[in-house]
Amino acid sequence: MDKDRLDALRAKYSGTGGADIFDPKFRRVADVQFRPDGSRTLPYGGIPTLLDAPQAPGPEGLEAVLVGVPMDLGVTNRNGARFGPRAVRAQERVGPYNHVLDTVPTAELDVADIGDVPFRSRFDLAMCHADIETFYRRIRDSGAIPVSVGGDHSITGPILKGLAEGAPVGCVHIDAHADTSGNYEHSKFHHGGPFRQAVLNNALDPERTIQIGIRGSAEYLWEFSYDTGMTVIHAEEFAEMGVKAVLEAAQRVVGDAPFYISLDVDAFDPAYAPGTGTPEVGGLTPREVQALLRGLAGLPVMGGDVVEIAPQYDATSNTAHVGTQMVHEILSLVAVRKRETGL
Repeated sequence: MDKDRLDALRAKYSGTGGADIFDPKFRRVADVQFRPDGSRTLPYGGIPTLLDAPQAPGPEGLEAVLVGVPMDLGVTNRNGARFGPRAVRAQERVGPYNHVLDTVPTAELDVADIGDVPFRSRFDLAMCHADIETFYRRIRDSGAIPVSVGGDHSITGPILKGLAEGAPVGCVHIDAHADTSGNYEHSKFHHGGPFRQAVLNNALDPERTIQIGIRGSAEYLWEFSYDTGMTVIHAEEFAEMGVKAVLEAAQRVVGDAPFYISLDVDAFDPAYAPGTGTPEVGGLTPREVQALLRGLAGLPVMGGDVVEIAPQYDATSNTAHVGTQMVHEILSLVAVRKRETGL
């Protein structure tokens, strides 16, 4: 190294601490992380919240809200996703900076963890869905954009119903299963059919819905997706098309009108996310899904969810970690949307 260059670096950096950051782009991230004395909050201390966001009693006055939906009465296989929100709250060191989108969503948004949907019953699935719809109607009326953690995938049906209110929205749905099947055993509210119910309730526009990562032996259950005009990209097609082409398809399908993001962690190959109720081999990688989500930046996202994290099958906590990162990616899209349009 040139001696003058080395002397300049020594003059600038000798004796500085971890909080002494000169680049203004990085400085704004450091200001969120460091106290005036140069110390940082313990990542494993304090009361855990989703993405370490502040707490608030409700959505009023906020631009975005983080919500837990701890309900898994709709599962058809292994249960346990009711513990998903708690597992995500326990994850540390995810965020606050999204270096690809250059955003610090928990600092750039008026955002808070507003706790869990208040359920009247832990036993009645239909009643739980009614409570979810009511709660998300309140969020919609407040003007806040919700990013939620489930819970099983049946929660997405009443979320969409509460948010859309008769004006169907588009959806980027990333999953191993299309979840458009009919009634099972006298119930239409299971986690295999929320997107069918959302269409029939006029909350979801099927022609503005794309389902990505679909695979496994349940293909025969998904004729509703094809019959209504949903765009379905199987995991095998994803591998052939590549992220760029799939992203272009997603952008084309949702267009420039409001859309929702729903991510089931079984979209990921079980090598990355084993902690879920219905794992399917041959899935996507976290990096592929990150690229997809980041490619939606600037589009009018109106909310999103990450569902089906079941921590008792998650020996290494990889699933909860991946899921938490995806919550951060979705919230980052909300922050970019604010930066570009003011929400």
